Amino acid sequence: MVSSSNTGVGFQIAKALVENGYIVYVGSRDLRKGETAVEELGGSAKAIQLAITDSDSINTALETVKKEHGYLNLLVNNAAISHAGLSGRTMEEVLGAQRASIAPISELKKVWDTNVFGTLALTQAFLPLLHQADNARIVTVSSALGSLGINSNPENPYRSNFDAIYGASKTALNGIFLSLAIELEDTNIKAHLVSPGFTATALNNFQGTDSVEEGSKEPIRVALAEDLPTGSFTGPADFSGEDNVLPW
Repeated sequence: MVSSSNTGVGFQIAKALVENGYIVYVGSRDLRKGETAVEELGGSAKAIQLAITDSDSINTALETVKKEHGYLNLLVNNAAISHAGLSGRTMEEVLGAQRASIAPISELKKVWDTNVFGTLALTQAFLPLLHQADNARIVTVSSALGSLGINSNPENPYRSNFDAIYGASKTALNGIFLSLAIELEDTNIKAHLVSPGFTATALNNFQGTDSVEEGSKEPIRVALAEDLPTGSFTGPADFSGEDNVLPW
């Protein structure tokens, strides 16, 4: 199961999984867009309606997977939004409006509702099916922008981009899923966090420096790996440290 995988990084992850023999549920808020993606993916891809801020949508998806298979090997949490304000703004305009001193609380709640609470709600719902697999994995797409270690370093030239709405939502996401990884240490489920890097997607108004294919490499590596130690936080090789490890 890959949430928000009808386009972007999620689509590339789903494509790699299909090519490696997985049955892949392509999660999409708009089922028709999911079905269009599945037509392109072919193979064992299946479209499924999934809006992670809608409990009914999550429960319906859960019942579908439970009925058709009874277990889940891999959950990829890819769904996220970068802002809840006016569309059509540049990345710089969005980040400038999301500084902690002026960030509208209503917009902060909406972004966190997807990036943090919705992601956890989806994961909690599917945990019973993950427990039914022999070796299950949860891979959550995060961002190096959420790293407190990176952003607390005055030498980081990009630290001014650490905003209260999107960037801090990824910090919260990292904390919650590190907590989950610790909780699941003695179970059959591994949990990983991964940053795709500065990828050109709708999240940044397609202003990222890496193509979606390049930005998908590390998430795909982590999604396919079965031997990574649980609780990992990694990123692209040209940005992260040894073994692609990112600082929390």
